[in-house]
Amino acid sequence: MAPRSFWKGYLKLSLVTCPVAMVPAVTERERVRFHTLNRETGNRVQSAYVDAVTGKRVRPEDEARGYPAGEGRLVVIEDEEIESVALESTTTIDIETFVPESSIGWIWYDTPHYLMPDDPVGEEAFAVIRAAMAATKTVGIARLVLYRRERAVMLQPRDRGIVLWTLRFGDEVRDAADYFAGLDEVEVEPAMVTLVTELIRQRSRPWERAMVEDPVQENLLDLIAARRRQQKRTPRRKGKREKGEGTVVDIVDALKRSLAGDKARKSS
Repeated sequence: MAPRSFWKGYLKLSLVTCPVAMVPAVTERERVRFHTLNRETGNRVQSAYVDAVTGKRVRPEDEARGYPAGEGRLVVIEDEEIESVALESTTTIDIETFVPESSIGWIWYDTPHYLMPDDPVGEEAFAVIRAAMAATKTVGIARLVLYRRERAVMLQPRDRGIVLWTLRFGDEVRDAADYFAGLDEVEVEPAMVTLVTELIRQRSRPWERAMVEDPVQENLLDLIAARRRQQKRTPRRKGKREKGEGTVVDIVDALKRSLAGDKARKSS
């Protein structure tokens, strides 16, 4: 079952507008999570806000938002005041410009969301915008208020829908030149590149979801199932370190042995 949309609004391009809905493209719902318990009673532990000075518990209706104003002072801002300064981009994705899809480096991509039409009447307008971006190999750039902050977003056509990526802020991305510019230029032997190229060719295959499965998650589920059956489970021991691992070896020899090993596995 598809998850319910967490945001609804409008997609706008000049005079063309259509209602849309959006859901996060990623989820942590299936991740194994644990509750904190009182070991003595087995009961769950609850968290609560406590006054830092009096030590007394604060009632939910007495909680407020405060912004540091220097010298230990806090300015209280009410929720109504925060909502009053909301921008139009709270409900409208107004595409301001288009850029080549390949011009935005992956490092700027933050969080993906699936964007889809939310009304049969607006499906044609949505499809036209998506198809035009796909035909020109461009992505749309807009502004949108998400998670209580206005963000730059990128609209990328995909299949019959659009993937909306929030983009990282300019002060969040470090300049790669600060880290890579000081690296020494290393002359690489063509023969070594040929060997690695062949190794890459032998190990290349289509991408599939199984490549990013979490074995720790599966082990945790096995452990939980065993505990439910009141069975003991012996923790797995880490494998022994292979002889010679971590030592300096001849790169060409290692590559040749890697290629030979891959060929042997494929032929068996």
